[in-house]
Amino acid sequence: MKFLVVGLGNIGPEYQDTRHNVGFKILDCYARQSGIFFKDERYGAIAHGKYRGRQLVFLKPSTYMNLSGKAVSYWMNQEKIPLERVLVVTDDIALPFGKIRIRAKGSDGGHNGLKNINEILGSSDYARLRFGIGDEFHKGKQVEYVLDEWTEEEKTALDARLDVCVEAINAFTYIGLEKTMTAYNSK
Repeated sequence: MKFLVVGLGNIGPEYQDTRHNVGFKILDCYARQSGIFFKDERYGAIAHGKYRGRQLVFLKPSTYMNLSGKAVSYWMNQEKIPLERVLVVTDDIALPFGKIRIRAKGSDGGHNGLKNINEILGSSDYARLRFGIGDEFHKGKQVEYVLDEWTEEEKTALDARLDVCVEAINAFTYIGLEKTMTAYNSK
């Protein structure tokens, strides 16, 4: 069985340590822990891994956040992975820092990456792991906040939260979406 795990973010060093790139950061953490490596391919960086007999394809789109759907669609077709075995990992300002929320489907919640994926795939019926980045910004400063780097306090707590996301990704591929939601939405 094969799964596609997509981490959303923007390419380029200026975005590397921003809150908006937590999807990339989670996949990088997974790669470090698993000893797998990303290679630049069409529409993104790709890594292949295995977990308990499952084949995992990891994608960090190089299309920029607002055009993520093109990369997701291409790699779903390339790897012949159905929508029910896709997991999109992204940031969420509606959740407190470090909180994760796994859902089977849903709206884009104002997130341009999810919006584009929904448009390109013609569906919002795919699993997503949302990582809370908090909403500690003044009115009208949302863009600056999500594109800003983590605070020192956040950096200190981030590694432990990334580890939980790695566990949740493995759980999604092995025990399924419903049990993963039950196990990790309360952590």
